[in-house]
Amino acid sequence: MGLKRTAILLSCIIAAPAFGQSTPALPPQTLIKNVTVFDGVQKQIDRSVLIEGSKIIDANYRGKILPSMRIVDGRGKTLLPGLIDSHVHAYAGQDDALLFGVTTQLDMFSPPESTRAVRTRMARGDNAAMSDIFTSGFLATVPKGHGTEYGLPVPTLTKPEEADAWVAARLAEGSDYIKIVNEPGTIIGRAVPTLDAPTIRALVAAAHQRSKLAVVHAQTLATATESINAGADGLVHLFADQDGGAAFAKLAKDKAAFIVPTYAVLEVFSGRSGTATLLDHPALSGLLPKPAIDTVRQSFGADRSAKLDGIEAANLAALVKAGVPILAGTDAGNPGTWYGLSLHREMDLLVKGGLSPIQALSAATAVPAKAFRLADRGRIATGFKADMMLVEGDPTRTIADVHNIVEIWKDGAPVSPLRTARRAALAKQAVAVALPPVALPADRRIAHFSTVQGKAVAKSPFGAGWDVSTDSIVGGNSTLALSIGDQAPNGQTALVLTGEIKPGYLAPWAGIAFYPADQQFRPANLGSAKALRFWARGEGKAFAVMGFSPSGGQRPSISPITIGKEWAEVTLRFAQLANFDSSNAQMLLIGAAQQDGPFRLEIADVRLVDQ
Repeated sequence: MGLKRTAILLSCIIAAPAFGQSTPALPPQTLIKNVTVFDGVQKQIDRSVLIEGSKIIDANYRGKILPSMRIVDGRGKTLLPGLIDSHVHAYAGQDDALLFGVTTQLDMFSPPESTRAVRTRMARGDNAAMSDIFTSGFLATVPKGHGTEYGLPVPTLTKPEEADAWVAARLAEGSDYIKIVNEPGTIIGRAVPTLDAPTIRALVAAAHQRSKLAVVHAQTLATATESINAGADGLVHLFADQDGGAAFAKLAKDKAAFIVPTYAVLEVFSGRSGTATLLDHPALSGLLPKPAIDTVRQSFGADRSAKLDGIEAANLAALVKAGVPILAGTDAGNPGTWYGLSLHREMDLLVKGGLSPIQALSAATAVPAKAFRLADRGRIATGFKADMMLVEGDPTRTIADVHNIVEIWKDGAPVSPLRTARRAALAKQAVAVALPPVALPADRRIAHFSTVQGKAVAKSPFGAGWDVSTDSIVGGNSTLALSIGDQAPNGQTALVLTGEIKPGYLAPWAGIAFYPADQQFRPANLGSAKALRFWARGEGKAFAVMGFSPSGGQRPSISPITIGKEWAEVTLRFAQLANFDSSNAQMLLIGAAQQDGPFRLEIADVRLVDQ
């Protein structure tokens, strides 16, 4: 998966608030005593682990307990290495992951500038209040291929001869490894241009020549096989279109490739909101702002996850039997996932898919550290970073115990003060005064269409009013023109939208947008209305109403509408817009969406109604 829809653009507009906190001063030494240790590979009973500064200085301390030591009682608890999420998109949520014990994130595509601040602090040894991030930076893709649909100036290539320069440019930007896209559009049901096998092979070779890993986004058995044969060090998704059986597992093993299943995001796109089941866990709750929670609660259509579970179980069983390294990763940044929390769900799912609890814990600690050559983390061992998590119970026996967080350490600093501060800040927000409701006009009409100096004009009785909106703001090519048409059957003047939905963005749109607050994208309370009603007629492949609110988690809520050639009244209840909160509305849009082709849409008498 990649970043969904307008996530990057809108993160700048309606991003979740940051809750930065100063890092507590470190005590001279901390001793976690009489604790069960999962060291990243195996379980060890009744250990004492001594940390000083940012390092583990003795993973099996048997010396004297000094008065200056901070003592942590580990009885009945398990000490784990800090968790590593092997697939995120780190354009958001950077201050969230650590609160759930994820001390390292492997970013699989975001602009270099989005991770620069974290990486600067890492270089200074001053990143104890946030998880570390290693990054691929920009991904390797073709013009209009997967990864170019987010409105970013993604550098592309089309042939093997360009691979060496492309890789050199990424490493100059600070990329730690190379991410390659092999995505012909099979999973979304529409063709998307993608790199060919010779170019993928050339990219891998260019990375290896510079002693860097090359990983591939491939989500079908065919593209996964092609990518591993091209020399990829790993796949950052496990295909779910079919069972690859022993043959694929043997290929991966023979080629020394690793696999990041990203089961947590695959279940979302199969209609199951699995991460959401952890939101009420006592040790995990109260740490995420509402937009993040609403993003976690998102799902897509009816629950089709039974088929997914069967395929994943078969593929995981074959891979584990063959000895292929499995790495836990979430694809956080996509709907239904969030940084930190979803890695807990991923470990649950890996066990559900057939891994033992120890194998699942290793997949989130020692295995990714080894696969990505992170020699200072992923283990409870002398000399390693003091990135650790203490939990109640024994997750090596019952994986759900990994959720029972007691304490987290990042670079030797306890994270509990950050967790406490986050909960307090969110609790304070929860009691904030709600926006006053907008006073709607008596007739509930929010649009008056007319011609001024030969141009179509749409006026509203309140708010910033109406404006054209197309996917051009995220790099798309769809077009829209406005004119004034005839009257609807009730005598109201119609606005004519003429345009074309064009390829170039995976979720294209073109329409007319209403902004209810005094500035575009500022929220307003439309809670006194329950639906949007208007007259419409038109011709085109697909029409929809889109709604934006902070509860959408930086993504639009979309509901298809049926428009015919004859005038008809359309009512779209806000309840049909998943994750749209009318009491905190930022935008409503009427237009064409998704399916390529020309369209003509006439709308009239647009109202906000209470039924």
